[in-house]
Amino acid sequence: MPIPPPPVRPDPDHEPTERELREDLAAAYRLVALFGMTDLVFTHLSARVPGPGHRFLVNPYGLLFEEITASSLVLVDAEGEPQQETSWPVNPAGFVIHSAVHLGRPDARCVMHTHTLAGMAVAAQRTGLLPLNQISMEFDGRVAFHEYEGVAADDNLSERERLVRDIGDMPCMVLRHHGLLTVGRTVAEAFYWMHYLEQSCRIQLAAQAGGVPLALPSAETVRRTRAQFGDGPHKGWLPWQALRRKLDREQPDYRE
Repeated sequence: MPIPPPPVRPDPDHEPTERELREDLAAAYRLVALFGMTDLVFTHLSARVPGPGHRFLVNPYGLLFEEITASSLVLVDAEGEPQQETSWPVNPAGFVIHSAVHLGRPDARCVMHTHTLAGMAVAAQRTGLLPLNQISMEFDGRVAFHEYEGVAADDNLSERERLVRDIGDMPCMVLRHHGLLTVGRTVAEAFYWMHYLEQSCRIQLAAQAGGVPLALPSAETVRRTRAQFGDGPHKGWLPWQALRRKLDREQPDYRE
């Protein structure tokens, strides 16, 4: 297999087209399935579409994440109501969390929410996410927490305000007794945070399963490690290009 040429770093001011967003988001659905972060047909990944009004792309209710394609994604408004012809239903109640974060965080162009075993297990722990590995240390000061208020639905609209308040300007949030949530300026960034937040939760459960006291680094080491990871408008961009190439080889129909 020939080595591909190095990708060209995108213009940070580039405004993606709806088609570009559809392909990126469909790729994210396939990758969430590939890495074992799905919950049957439930949970959502969403992306804000450029232009006037509040319009978002989300999965049609009933498709497995591995079945999602660019054209199957449904354009919805802030209430989760379809803004296009679709033969598949949309789950407006399941979009409550997403709409709250999208509307409350202008920079949250992509929102991802999962119900994984590791994420839900850590969400049930009083300690939250522990800095047990350099992967986990990148999340120091970057993870918010939201207390559980029952199934997120339209009968508790005031929870939207608390969701926005709790996430603040963080890229990640642990929903107590529920799961994980990440946001990004791009689909690539939101996926980067979700992938490594999930890995951090898996590391924590594996370390705790050893049944011996855990070694925690100093606060100074944690802060220094976090700073070494850096930040910026291209967060997660490089691995995202590699993951898209993987999908182009193995599941090219995601672009359809």
